[in-house]
Amino acid sequence: MSASRDPLVDALSMKEGNGEHSYDTNSHYQRSVFSEIEHVVIESFIEMLMNLDYLEYIKVAGCSSGRNTLFAMSEIVNTIIQSYHQKGRLNAPEIECCLNDLPHNDFNTTFKLVPSFLEKLKIEVKGKCFVSGVPKSFYSRLFPSMSLHLAHSSFSLHWLSKVPDGLENNNTSIHINDTSPPDVYKSYLNQFKNDFSLFLRMRSEEIVPNGQMVLTFVGRKVSDPLSKDCFQVWSLLSDCILDLVSEVPNLTNLLSFFIFLTIDINGTAL
Repeated sequence: MSASRDPLVDALSMKEGNGEHSYDTNSHYQRSVFSEIEHVVIESFIEMLMNLDYLEYIKVAGCSSGRNTLFAMSEIVNTIIQSYHQKGRLNAPEIECCLNDLPHNDFNTTFKLVPSFLEKLKIEVKGKCFVSGVPKSFYSRLFPSMSLHLAHSSFSLHWLSKVPDGLENNNTSIHINDTSPPDVYKSYLNQFKNDFSLFLRMRSEEIVPNGQMVLTFVGRKVSDPLSKDCFQVWSLLSDCILDLVSEVPNLTNLLSFFIFLTIDINGTAL
């Protein structure tokens, strides 16, 4: 998730811990997505290593929440070692793995997994891999200028920095659909354009020349953002919430609250 200038969205985070309802336990889909695009991450990283002539120090940044984070980092670190071996480089570089998320993210659960992550690394990188947390919005500067070699983001950039302005008339749904006023889609589109441009500008200042960035987005199969194929699941949830609000008068603000939570693939205007 990204941070926001709105206090409500600032407080949002994935379900903490590793219990039955935690994000860590219920993020198998996100892990399977990384497995599908893993070859892209590896190919990009190998290209970066070649362009930078196999450095003695490499800094990598990724998203931080649970086992998925360290699974991705493990694949990246092992790719580094394998690439150095193939080039006849006997000494592995020092590797800094920076885990970025909002301050309210459950970093504690992730950090408890770090010793196991380090223990499973190949012998060549033992004592040379360092893990740290960066609790801040990725819509702001995170690292010093030209200090980052690889940035990896998976299923994060569909979270906007704030609830778009001009959603007051979208009061019968928690998402964009074919009944939404025309200006609602435009509001989401403009917010995504502004946020994504800001994200790219921040990273462009941090990444070294010839560095790499791999971004995985939530997307859709059809071009029309108001197609029912884009919001069928959200419609079911929206109908349930509307029924609840109509039956419980003091929950009239509930619908507005859920609009904050469901800035989904339609909201990103991808």
